[in-house]
Amino acid sequence: MNIPFASTNRHAAGNREDVLKREFAEKNLSWPAKQLYIRSFKFDSQLEVWVRNNFSEPFQLFKTYKICTLSGSLGPKRFENDYQVPEGFYFINEFRPRSEFHMAFGINYPNASDALLCDSVKPGGGIFIHGSCVTTGCIPIKDDPIEEVYFLAAQAKELGQDFIPVHIFPIRYHTPKSEQFMAKATRDNYEYHRFSARLQQAFDYFEQHHKLPSIAINDKGDYVIF
Repeated sequence: MNIPFASTNRHAAGNREDVLKREFAEKNLSWPAKQLYIRSFKFDSQLEVWVRNNFSEPFQLFKTYKICTLSGSLGPKRFENDYQVPEGFYFINEFRPRSEFHMAFGINYPNASDALLCDSVKPGGGIFIHGSCVTTGCIPIKDDPIEEVYFLAAQAKELGQDFIPVHIFPIRYHTPKSEQFMAKATRDNYEYHRFSARLQQAFDYFEQHHKLPSIAINDKGDYVIF
């Protein structure tokens, strides 16, 4: 299969595919996964990969990876050089198999919501999920895990998934330790409390149905979850 991973190192791509096939079989998941959904939890330092093969199926969890370091704090990214990891609803918009951070794929920050709520002159950009375990506002995992996630994402794109969603949440909701931390972070910040509550609506819908909700953006930049 001619995917960006293979163009970098065909032998490594073949080895990674063999490992993934075996892990899919062990978890009774169908190979290859034609559709991917990625979600990340900042405070909990976790990145999940969910898979399915058509729109009528619910997503199934393939694996949870450890985010090995983070910069910034809870809260959305709002301007350049704030070292914040964005929070919100994005998609993969770029593949970099030869990234200086081992491998990387980009997300579409600033999205339409960010464009209305961020600094209009310098909102920042260049947000990636990548390897090498260093960051100034991206989502880093270790090199072996990024090879797996990168391969699955590139494969899904080759199989026709042009829109690969990436949802970035401040916390894993309904987890006591995470909820306590969020309560402190939003105690004196009504706007962030309101923002997080909208993200939680999407989280709760997916937890119940294992399908993605419809998400719109109103003229104020607020997410609207259907």
